[in-house]
Amino acid sequence: MTITKYLNPRNDIAFKRIFGSEKNKDILIHFLNDVIETEGKKEIKNVTLLNPVQLPEMIGKKQSIVDVLCEDEDGTQYIVEMQVAKVAGFEKRAQYYASKAYWLQPESGDGYDHLKAVIFLAIREYSMFKDKDKYKSVHVILDNKTHERNLKDFSFTFIELPKFNKTKDELKSYEDKWCYFFKHADDPQDIHKLIESSDDVIKKAYTELQAHNCTNEELTAYEASEKISKDAKAREQYIQ
Repeated sequence: MTITKYLNPRNDIAFKRIFGSEKNKDILIHFLNDVIETEGKKEIKNVTLLNPVQLPEMIGKKQSIVDVLCEDEDGTQYIVEMQVAKVAGFEKRAQYYASKAYWLQPESGDGYDHLKAVIFLAIREYSMFKDKDKYKSVHVILDNKTHERNLKDFSFTFIELPKFNKTKDELKSYEDKWCYFFKHADDPQDIHKLIESSDDVIKKAYTELQAHNCTNEELTAYEASEKISKDAKAREQYIQ
């Protein structure tokens, strides 16, 4: 029996292959509908992939690169980030990326009514909020007295994979299955049984992770990215 090698979905090359390509927009749409929580939630039916490089409008300002940037049929923008490096100030970076996507929206007349909401979603390989037990948290702007949400254009969702501890037999929702996918897809143990019992969209995501479906260029970039990630983790352990 041939053992199929599955790439690590937390690797930025593999992640973009699954969620940042035209041919896999159906996976991205399904994933966003499964995970994003919004007020009066509507189903996302289509998305347009946008340039993930947020170019500065002024010389000397910082250029930003996100993993996946897209907008739905109503113009709402989604930033999807896979974060494997243990970096300080990630919550500030999330707000920076979201605000930059907001003010980079095309001009339309003299007013600001044309501006659309920006939703930031990050999957984290490290814990982010030490005082929170849940693996998922959603952050919005609220009035500090009435808790009303009058400013509705920003939302931040963080998934902390170390806090997700369900076994494959405990998976019920698509959100459960995606979290398990991110945490265990590159683990060969029982992987074939899991794929066979998964839904079509999850099967397709697993198929995209099969090494033999990648080009030599993609595999070279993947291995280079894996080396950078492993070196960074080794430095963290050495410092500790």
